[in-house]
Amino acid sequence: MHTLMMLSGGFILLCVFLGFGYWRGRLARAALWFIPAWLVVSLVNMSVGVLHAGYSWLDELPFLLMLFLPLAAIALLIWHKKRG
Repeated sequence: MHTLMMLSGGFILLCVFLGFGYWRGRLARAALWFIPAWLVVSLVNMSVGVLHAGYSWLDELPFLLMLFLPLAAIALLIWHKKRG
């Protein structure tokens, strides 16, 4: 359930980035800026699982990838389609 909530929050964050980018006329750049921001959020989520919940880094790594990669791929796809 936590993973689904994080993915939903990430999608909302992507929409915020894209909305701001659309408003500023820089949609492709906003999609690209989302990626490092989402990486930071995903890494913080991973560190909470490791430091507070007692999981190992290897236990949390698949969840990091499951959170980060789909939304980063969507952002890259939007950047690729809207650049130029």
